[in-house]
Amino acid sequence: MLLDQGISIRALAEFLGHADPAFTLRMYMHPMPSSFEKARSAINKALCVIGY
Repeated sequence: MLLDQGISIRALAEFLGHADPAFTLRMYMHPMPSSFEKARSAINKALCVIGY
């Protein structure tokens, strides 16, 4: 939930005591229900900015 709220993976890994943020991602990164919509929206905005 913290990743979905915008907390950086590096900060979360440090808080949890993990030396490698990749480990944290492997352990705790589960697609959140809103993740797909957020990704779609971000890609759409990026494409609009560059004129696609």
